[in-house]
Amino acid sequence: MFDFNSAKKRVDKVINKTHLIYSQSFSEQGNNNIYIKPENLQKTGAFKLRGAYNKLSKLDRELAKKGIITASAGNHAQGVAFSAKKLGMKAVICMPEHTPMIKVEGTLKYGAEVVLYGDSFDACKEHSLKLAKEKGYTFIPPFDDLDVIEGQGTIGLEIIQELKNVDYIIVPVGGGGLISGISKCIKEISPLIKIIGVEPYSARSMKESIKRGKIVTLDGVDTIADGTAVAKVGKLNYKICKENVDDWITVTDEEILMAFIKLIEKHKLVAEPSGCLSLAAIDKLNFFNKNVVCVVSGGNIDMAFISQLINKGLYATGQITRIEIEIANIPGKLQELLTLIAKTKANVISITHDGFKRASRFKNIRVKLTLETNGKEHAKKIEKILLEKGYILH
Repeated sequence: MFDFNSAKKRVDKVINKTHLIYSQSFSEQGNNNIYIKPENLQKTGAFKLRGAYNKLSKLDRELAKKGIITASAGNHAQGVAFSAKKLGMKAVICMPEHTPMIKVEGTLKYGAEVVLYGDSFDACKEHSLKLAKEKGYTFIPPFDDLDVIEGQGTIGLEIIQELKNVDYIIVPVGGGGLISGISKCIKEISPLIKIIGVEPYSARSMKESIKRGKIVTLDGVDTIADGTAVAKVGKLNYKICKENVDDWITVTDEEILMAFIKLIEKHKLVAEPSGCLSLAAIDKLNFFNKNVVCVVSGGNIDMAFISQLINKGLYATGQITRIEIEIANIPGKLQELLTLIAKTKANVISITHDGFKRASRFKNIRVKLTLETNGKEHAKKIEKILLEKGYILH
């Protein structure tokens, strides 16, 4: 059914070589030898290029002449558009009307025609299937397709060629195409290597399907990892995962955020939240001192969202903290407070001093401080010092 070696020869013509990166910091955190497979550095910014190019390369010539179409608001769109341009095919990409312009422009730059339709992916997909029927285009599925799965599986080949003694491979999961390809490839070559899939807790469609023994559709998905916010997995993917994936882990948005921040801070690598799922799971592994490869699946993320995530992450890690405190409404008391804060080695980012805001004591006023600290322990130490000095904290 699959020929991963032939697929690798095809995709090698266009992909970047994403060599493994050993991570000292993530290794220490997870008590394992953690290696990163950085598909966020791939052309088009994600692993999706592999499956798209493999699929289009194998397409019947007559069908290819008529053109191809797909529905996607993310990485699959750019993978298909890039591949079609390389292979000289007409490509039409259907995207929901609310798709951010940065993603639309990212697809247009590869020469594809973009059709904006509907307010959801499902509506957009239905429209693309309608156009395929009317125009004779071939629809290119994002994950539930044998050739797409085969292309994604080339990641597995690269991992075991570069790291001979792999024990575990941890993979982000959305619709299931990536983990289907990697798990099938790995188990054919080295069945002792364990494969673990990671999903956002609120989008655990594959884990629930495996648990119940049938494909289920989640009532709703809500996660910062929008690339894996899939309510229903593919049929082919479900079958392959059921046979080849050893375990499933779910992670919270906060855990994803922590991995996102650490990847930037320690490795200077930017990944989209979906791409960080494997790293977000390393604290939940029930083994130690193993060689573990974490697939970072993509890095397509706009600057505004990066800024939001970094700010949220800094608050979550305690590197930025807010304190609301009461001081006596007497000249010099604010200076006294700030002098004390300075002695704790915290940096004041902003201060709000409202002499009219109601406080618990009549002659007191409230002061709001935003501080830059060294983390949660430092922030707790500051609060302890303030309480010991008799300040009232809110």
